[in-house]
Amino acid sequence: MVVGKFYPPHAGHHALIAAAARRCTAVTVVVAPSRRESIPLESRLDWLREVHAVDPHVRFVGRYDDHPVDYADPAAWEAHCAVFREAVGGARVDAVFSSEAYGAELARRFDAVNVLVDPDRAAVPVSGSAVRADPVAHWELLSPPVRAWFVRRVVVVGAESTGTTTMAGALAGHYRTAWVPEYGRELTAEKLARLRRNVPDATVFDVVWDRADFLSVVREQQATEDAAARRSGPLLFCDTDARATAVWEERYLGSSSPQVRAAARRPDLYLLTDHDGVPFSDDGLRDGEHLRKWMTGRFREVLAHSGVPVIELTGPHPERLRAAVRACDALLAAGWSLSAPMSPGAGT
Repeated sequence: MVVGKFYPPHAGHHALIAAAARRCTAVTVVVAPSRRESIPLESRLDWLREVHAVDPHVRFVGRYDDHPVDYADPAAWEAHCAVFREAVGGARVDAVFSSEAYGAELARRFDAVNVLVDPDRAAVPVSGSAVRADPVAHWELLSPPVRAWFVRRVVVVGAESTGTTTMAGALAGHYRTAWVPEYGRELTAEKLARLRRNVPDATVFDVVWDRADFLSVVREQQATEDAAARRSGPLLFCDTDARATAVWEERYLGSSSPQVRAAARRPDLYLLTDHDGVPFSDDGLRDGEHLRKWMTGRFREVLAHSGVPVIELTGPHPERLRAAVRACDALLAAGWSLSAPMSPGAGT
């Protein structure tokens, strides 16, 4: 048996579970947080199951444990152990694997062998409290699904030819992280290419859009974003999102659909690229030079009701990049507000 809060799961936890998996024919990992904690229990279970899917003899069971923590109180011990016994379902526990001092007493109460794994954190220098205090410093010790939960998503939006792609790429380069290109542009190129098979001299002005196209853009954009979040650094830069897609749908079809609007998520920051002072570059896939002012204004209106901080980028590109970096640095400096666990143990 392995018991912990896994708040959040990190490389030390995975090493502990792997050690138990190597030495035992069946392992039950009891994930037992209190309800006051910020990361949902089901998320922790999903993350652990994904990472340890190669070990089918390891099972993960979640139970909330809101009992007070007092290692000197026998009644408190019994209350916690009752939760753990119910979680293992009456199966005999032959060994308790842990990296904590409380492992010895826990093993004694289950009449099991106490197996300590890296109690000094020499092999994997990390703890749950350290990760909660500074996820960025321990980023490489988090698995892809955990990174995706922690990552701060920054969305760059703006009218045509206002530098959204340039800005997203520049920020990704500055922070050495991932960024997500605009799928709508890719779809525009595909639609134009298909059209030209029958009409060789067709231009982007001949491309026709329908409601299904914009739903497709949202789905593909979000799927690509979610995949990128798993390999990203602490910041992920996205060139557009569902709110921006709704504005584009309004631009082409006169209104946005409830389905596209309902798909909107809540990123951590919006960067709006102003059109003023930015020359329009006609690359063959753009058709809205005359609508740039309207689109900038519409983005302002939509983002103002998003509940997400918005930074408007103006001036030449270097000035815009400096403003964006300041905003992103502030976002990282704000940290992650995670509720303190009930247990005072640094490694829980």
